[in-house]
Amino acid sequence: MLNTYQFPEFEYVQSPEQIAGQVLRHPVVVVGAGPVGLTAALDFAARGLKVVVLDDSDTVSVGSRAVCYAKRPLEIWDRLGVADRMLDKGIGWKQGRVFFRDREVYNFDLLPEEGHKIPAFINLQQYYLEEYMVEAARSNPLIDLRWKHKVVSLHRHDDHAELAVETPDGIFRMEADWVVACDGANSDIRNMVGAEFKGQFFQDRFLIADIVMKANFPTERWFWFDPDFHRGQSALLHKQSDDVWRLDFQLGWDADPKLEKQPERIIPRVKAMIGEDVEFELEWASVYQFACRRIDDFRYGRVLFAGDAAHQVSPFGARGANTGVQDIDNLGWKLAAVIRGDAPDSLIDSYHAERAYAADDNILNSTRSTDFITPKNTASRRFRDAALALSEQFEFARPLVNSGRLSVPTPYAQSPLNTPDDAAWAGRMAPGTCAADAPVKVRGEEAWLLELLGDGFTLLSFGPVPETVSRGALTPKILVAGEDFEDSAGLVAERYDGTPGSVYLIRPDQHVAARWRQFDADKVAQAIARAMGETT
Repeated sequence: MLNTYQFPEFEYVQSPEQIAGQVLRHPVVVVGAGPVGLTAALDFAARGLKVVVLDDSDTVSVGSRAVCYAKRPLEIWDRLGVADRMLDKGIGWKQGRVFFRDREVYNFDLLPEEGHKIPAFINLQQYYLEEYMVEAARSNPLIDLRWKHKVVSLHRHDDHAELAVETPDGIFRMEADWVVACDGANSDIRNMVGAEFKGQFFQDRFLIADIVMKANFPTERWFWFDPDFHRGQSALLHKQSDDVWRLDFQLGWDADPKLEKQPERIIPRVKAMIGEDVEFELEWASVYQFACRRIDDFRYGRVLFAGDAAHQVSPFGARGANTGVQDIDNLGWKLAAVIRGDAPDSLIDSYHAERAYAADDNILNSTRSTDFITPKNTASRRFRDAALALSEQFEFARPLVNSGRLSVPTPYAQSPLNTPDDAAWAGRMAPGTCAADAPVKVRGEEAWLLELLGDGFTLLSFGPVPETVSRGALTPKILVAGEDFEDSAGLVAERYDGTPGSVYLIRPDQHVAARWRQFDADKVAQAIARAMGETT
């Protein structure tokens, strides 16, 4: 139990299969009701799919666990209608400070420009996040949340999967056209299909301590290398909701996890960091070892993997839950298109192509951060300490400081779904990149660009669109600057290099599929076909 939060208990209810005594087939079954599994349920339902969610627990995650949620996942949750409560409850922040011993050597601003609806990051305990999404899922008639349902076996067939599910009333069987495994780093589903999960375990241990205190520390991320209060190791401090603060202490590989979790060991560490006179209560603590690993293939026939079930990274940089949510953002529209018959089954293969690429990028960044934070030999420690010392005075050294490169979306630069540019462009909105938001006005009312994008493909045009692009169910929504919205601050044109006549094709997951300097209906139709996996 926590002093600041009362955990809900969700009711176990017999499944229709148990009541009817027969096997039923479902379009989609999601295994795991954590942040990624609940995002999957909400995303699939938003696209008109009926979805069953199975979870072996009957409450939200115990302990605050994941803390930092980045701009892009928050934009995804905003599209799904659950971000407002997260933003209201969470602690928004964008600035961080890095200390070497007792000196500040570096600070950063993650979102220095104006004109964004969503902040760079919020800090929010994971149980609040899950609670809000559970409430949204329970109110959606397309989502069937089943608690105390544990998958104990899975058999794959060419066109479906068969699952055996254990409940308090016994075991029953069910079938699914598609199974999405969001059951965490120790995924049972991954073991059931025989998938490989390879990577590197880091021989170091860290203590997480959540404390309740009212203090004058600013709402920033503070990271220390070799501080006076924790010599030879690193430490981290940032604020969550309800006056709960997350503290991380590097312990070293030789630390005893059971011993270090005891309050008599934790409290002196906390006092050394925040001061002997600051009053606090210990809320929750855990000791962890971390790894950087990923699955060999995100798709095993009709079984798809997302979140920690597909990839695992160190906590530095907040790349765990944030990247898992982006997995679902990538998968949802593709799965819906295949189920509706709008796209070939092979479109699902691009899920692995794009998200394995992103996972590898996250693992690379996470590994580099870990190597900098926890140097394992004399040479690497000397390099780290030199970079920290130089960064205090010299700009060139600051990019070398790596206290955890914070989560940003990985562009699908090499995706087979992209249509390559055929002209020169400025800015970051290349094919494969998630669309940038910007303030706009619609009929005189304040709005945001991402809110105007359609559930399918959208043509964002900076000039009149003279022809209709007919693609049946895939006919894109037309969004013309100056007609459908007013670019009131000029930021849409600036961020998209929107010279007169320029046109962008935006995918259903709000990623750029293609762009041209002039509208061409044939090129748009070809780009949609390519983005749907019809051509390569």
